[in-house]
Amino acid sequence: QVQLVESGGGLVQPGGSLRLSCAYSRNIFRFYNMGWYRQAPGNQRDMVATISSGGGVTHYADSVKGRFTISRDNAKNTVYLQMNSLKPEDTAVYYCKVHEPYNYWGQGTQVTVSS
Repeated sequence: QVQLVESGGGLVQPGGSLRLSCAYSRNIFRFYNMGWYRQAPGNQRDMVATISSGGGVTHYADSVKGRFTISRDNAKNTVYLQMNSLKPEDTAVYYCKVHEPYNYWGQGTQVTVSS
């Protein structure tokens, strides 16, 4: 049973923008922290951004601060990642995760930044 479904990835030129969405299927996830992570080929999966259950507390990796914004709409059961000023080094598969105690991952969506 799929719990998290990411969408919005694609090919974009350097300097461009994308908005990723993560739709979650269980209302109970509204009460838990969630996050976006990414994994480039040959690399480990790293945290990009996290958000508290109510959306009031966010954290970002240093590499994306000032360019990416995480948000959530619990009425729509969706978490977003707005990505601006994209760089080639942002190329990766982006995953959504619901944190403790569930620790569920989505299937990922590919983001490619290239001219």
